[in-house]
Amino acid sequence: MQRVEEHIREECGVFGIWGNGSEDAAHTIYQGLLALQHRGQESAGIVVCDTKGPIGNITCRKEMGLVSEIFHRENLEQLHGNIGIGHVRYSTTGGSEKANAQPIVLNYLKGTLALAHNGNIINAAELREELQQDGAVFNGTSDSETVAYKIAKCRVRCSSIEEAVIETARQIRGGYALLILSPRKLIAVRDPFGIKPLCVGKLGESYLLASESCAIESVGGTVLRDVEPGEVLAITKEGMQVVDHLQAPCRAHCIFEYIYFARVDSRMDGISVYDARIRGGRALARRYPVEADVVTGVPDSGLVAAVGYARESGIPFELAFHKNSYIGRTFIKPTQEERVSSVQAKLNVLASVVRGKRVVLIDDSIVRGTTIANLIRMMRKSGAKEVHVRISSPPFLYPCYYGTDVPDNSQLIANHLSTEEICRQIGADSLGYMKIEDFSCMTGDLPLCRACFDNHYPVKYPETTEGTEE
Repeated sequence: MQRVEEHIREECGVFGIWGNGSEDAAHTIYQGLLALQHRGQESAGIVVCDTKGPIGNITCRKEMGLVSEIFHRENLEQLHGNIGIGHVRYSTTGGSEKANAQPIVLNYLKGTLALAHNGNIINAAELREELQQDGAVFNGTSDSETVAYKIAKCRVRCSSIEEAVIETARQIRGGYALLILSPRKLIAVRDPFGIKPLCVGKLGESYLLASESCAIESVGGTVLRDVEPGEVLAITKEGMQVVDHLQAPCRAHCIFEYIYFARVDSRMDGISVYDARIRGGRALARRYPVEADVVTGVPDSGLVAAVGYARESGIPFELAFHKNSYIGRTFIKPTQEERVSSVQAKLNVLASVVRGKRVVLIDDSIVRGTTIANLIRMMRKSGAKEVHVRISSPPFLYPCYYGTDVPDNSQLIANHLSTEEICRQIGADSLGYMKIEDFSCMTGDLPLCRACFDNHYPVKYPETTEGTEE
């Protein structure tokens, strides 16, 4: 059955805590994962350990589904421990099945470790083959399991888990944020390019790690800083220390975190996501002015950029859609009829807002064009006189290899149609995409990965000659 997406999706979110001995790690992780649910809705898991208990007493619960569906008071109370890691997953590599749910828990010769991973390891197949030749037997098909096995293999000959993690990190390539739990330590690694986000905070005397700052703040914590690209952090009873700093020829932060993935109340690498999207909307208004009566956005991905467009253009902003927040996950639909039906079930046009109006409609991206075309038809049916579409990202032209679910070229509408042709196909009166050169309006001088737009990959995918390693 084909996976059909309404928007480009992130792969995962991670959350970790080193408690000072009194914290209930599982409940804190649960709250943190709720704040990261937007990053993955297929499966979730929590692993905890009591540093005062017997060595190796790591306990785990993970299932398919949403965080609130998997965890409740009774099973959270069974997860005893003051340190732990959690994960929410949306699969881009590895199938959508429980065997690939995270965190990965591995028993090996020197003990037990658990791993939670956001991103994609582009040389995972090569590493997996090496491990299988050495006798490793895998339960799933994810990159994350491959990394966990590689750390375990290194740990057999290394003097510490930190050393094993560093040795592994020097061999893996791609975009990633890793949390590794041993019975006495919590280790974090961010890829040397900074493609995937990771930050650190405190809750009382406890340390927190999360994919986004909003998760740290949602549990009552204070954000200390972003984990630097290439940093390897180790947290123990002695505190937190930087144990290594992996080097890369450049930095390349994922632009789509600021366009769509991250929650608007997060800060990443010193930049407010909300402010970045406002500035992006303003840039769109300057680039593509139009005479219109109202500006609106597609919930929830286009709303903030729409506010920015309205502020810059002086055209009033209005909410033109009601979103049904209680509709379940509908991203796998076997027929076109069901896909159209699911869009209409989730969003309903407020006819009084658009009737007789010239509307500017803002969204974050166009992948196949199906969803935006359905929304335009719905708006016209409700009486909209004109619909001018503005997209807060450039056209998707190339796949992503770092853990973002950009489809192959054949499924990207902009790969085989011009902007004018797309405009006609979706039924808009005009269409304007964000220009790559306007990214600086959003994120200043932050070095960006924008390979899905311009084919310049910071880390070249081993099975293609496309792109460059800069």
